[in-house]
Amino acid sequence: MPRKRKSMRALATSGLLLSVLLGAALLSLAGCYTGTPSTSGVDSTGNIPSEKNEAQLLLEIEKKFENPQAHYELARFYHQSRQWMRAEQHYNWALGFDPALRAAQAGMVKMFVDRGETAKAEQYAGSYTRQAGRDGVESARLAWEFEKVGLDTYAERCFRQALATAPDSYEVNKQIGFYYLGKGDNAQAKQYLQRSFELNPRQPDVAGALGRLGIVVESPEAPPMTMEKQQ
Repeated sequence: MPRKRKSMRALATSGLLLSVLLGAALLSLAGCYTGTPSTSGVDSTGNIPSEKNEAQLLLEIEKKFENPQAHYELARFYHQSRQWMRAEQHYNWALGFDPALRAAQAGMVKMFVDRGETAKAEQYAGSYTRQAGRDGVESARLAWEFEKVGLDTYAERCFRQALATAPDSYEVNKQIGFYYLGKGDNAQAKQYLQRSFELNPRQPDVAGALGRLGIVVESPEAPPMTMEKQQ
């Protein structure tokens, strides 16, 4: 079985390398398409600039095929260049090796949106949101990944779920507060950041954000060191 698995990996990697060479030729003929500039979406999460990085990712996959991050990065590369089948294949591999890779989940949903498959995007987003729903912090993490790819409707849905799951989590309230702060909604930012600070006043970043919003708070002093700790 190990020899067979190794052979399968070699075949998959060889196919990927061949695809890269063919894709590079096609892109060159097309004028080296770089994707549509966007202030949000996959392009804004960090571009993979050239075939060099693509080749590096393929080498990582060749060394360890069960590398979810490498598959995700390669999926994003193909997503940017609208090579939909390859993008979907690598998103699927990434999630096959790490079913809770939130960035890949958000990327998959964004790919369906970009392809105009809104019903499929909704279906997958619902599935991923339910999967993260057992943990408020995981729901917030998925929300941020949706926000990164410009899917605020899904992001807000995940944040609402996070709050319903863990209403007294200072971390969840903090993340929602910072989300609204980034959107310029200071009223809601204040509400959630104040609640987070009430739940855990030892958060200098939250205290600083509240101060910039005109709300002065004081962090509690650190407890005095015992003689044993001082020694």
